[in-house]
Amino acid sequence: MDQIVIRGGQRLKGRIPISGAKNAALTLLPCALLTDEPLTLRNLPRLADVDGFGHLLNQLGCSTTIEGSRPEDFGRVMTARTTTLTSTVAPYDIVRKMRASILVLGPLLARAGEATVSLPGGCAIGNRPIDLHLKALEAFGAEIELASGYVKAVAPGGRLKGGKFTFPVVSVGATENAVMAAVLAQGTCVLENAAREPEIVDLCNCLVAMGASIDGIGTETLTIEGVDRLHGATYRVMADRIEAGSYACAAVITEGDVELVGAKASEMEATLSALRQAGATVEESKTGIRVAMSGRADPVTLSTAPYPGFATDMQAQFMAMATLGSGASLFTETIFENRYMHVPELARMGCDIDVRGRSAVVRGVDHLVGAPVMATDLRASMSLIIAGLAAQGTTEVNRVYHLDRGYERLEEKLQAVGADIERISAG
Repeated sequence: MDQIVIRGGQRLKGRIPISGAKNAALTLLPCALLTDEPLTLRNLPRLADVDGFGHLLNQLGCSTTIEGSRPEDFGRVMTARTTTLTSTVAPYDIVRKMRASILVLGPLLARAGEATVSLPGGCAIGNRPIDLHLKALEAFGAEIELASGYVKAVAPGGRLKGGKFTFPVVSVGATENAVMAAVLAQGTCVLENAAREPEIVDLCNCLVAMGASIDGIGTETLTIEGVDRLHGATYRVMADRIEAGSYACAAVITEGDVELVGAKASEMEATLSALRQAGATVEESKTGIRVAMSGRADPVTLSTAPYPGFATDMQAQFMAMATLGSGASLFTETIFENRYMHVPELARMGCDIDVRGRSAVVRGVDHLVGAPVMATDLRASMSLIIAGLAAQGTTEVNRVYHLDRGYERLEEKLQAVGADIERISAG
């Protein structure tokens, strides 16, 4: 199994290109199931999860072709076309590997009037039920049963109906599934207390480019007028705000100066505010965002929250950054109940972190020491990379397949700005 080896202590300086967003790409790909015409996605990141989702689409009858990147993009170009759905079953052996696979449920139900999707897998960072996905679809007329580990959904008469659903709590995935289901429904579908993440805005904009009618994009109330059919489109995947924030944390902990090329400040205001709270210089540039740091980071107090709040996907990276801070930082995780699994691994490197329920106090130490560590999930993996970049000695990060799910060409990008980092392939 591959591992990443870091010899810490190098100051990061230079430009880091930010790839297309993983979370957006995995939401845009199932849109190809909603039409028999080609959907071309530009700036698609080279990630294991993207490849896995492409394989799932192939199983359902969608053909995919991939080209190299264009000069204005960092990622690949994929054209996906589902001329005819050959299956409406998303099997366990594929879905178990990737939680985002549940996002084929809405499109299959909208296009074919039926869907059978295995209950999802993915990172073990806490309980992430899909009950809100199902309740939203039921509000639009779907009949749903759970049997033998599968969700079986049917639209009576072959098509979903207009309806209204208010999310009791904000859910990104459920909002995405409901929007994709609603675009081909008969009548008007209204979603209240919908998630407002930039990735959902990206999804809605892509669907509109395909002929959907959606009002309220970017707000908590989405009104979708169902149309009879969607057509093909060419759409560019947004830049990955989580990747950009991750490299910003790496710049701060190494007292570096990096430009995050392609990142958009308007999509990551909570992250940039937290960086400024830590004492970093944060400036918009002509091509992205510059983040620079001199001295140790100031203490931060952060609580995760749905967008536009501080993203749960940035919690582990900021925690790693705070381990060399000038005081005690306080983190509160409100989204997932089991998202501190990186803490024991960071402790192996000399970090002082005290977890109490959903809160964690991080007391800055004088230095970190390199050690063999084990990645437990995607963002936890990045926290170990960030700590390793600043640690004395050598850090070996194992189980890096987690990283490959969400960070494209990580070693190459970090090497280009001065990091001493390499991937060592097994056998």
